[in-house]
Amino acid sequence: MKHRAKSSKIKYQHHMIAGLRRFLEEELEPIERVQSIFPGQIQRTKGTHSGLQIRLQYVTQTGVKLLANGPGVVQEVFVVTTQPERLKNKFCS
Repeated sequence: MKHRAKSSKIKYQHHMIAGLRRFLEEELEPIERVQSIFPGQIQRTKGTHSGLQIRLQYVTQTGVKLLANGPGVVQEVFVVTTQPERLKNKFCS
């Protein structure tokens, strides 16, 4: 079973929290330096967020790890990139 649409950088193996798919397709996928995007499993949280909030958790060896928070849920997103510092600046500015 294929988990990527043709010519897509996003792996669609897991479901995504509300608004995350649109964010990934419109904001991250068009960036040239982003090679792949891997959304992780959705987990429940005790915190309450009103809508989608994306924040950078840390830089990895192959890119960055983002956390997407929604109402009562959180989802990890791993982004493979050759220039993680530039992507870090996008989320920390």
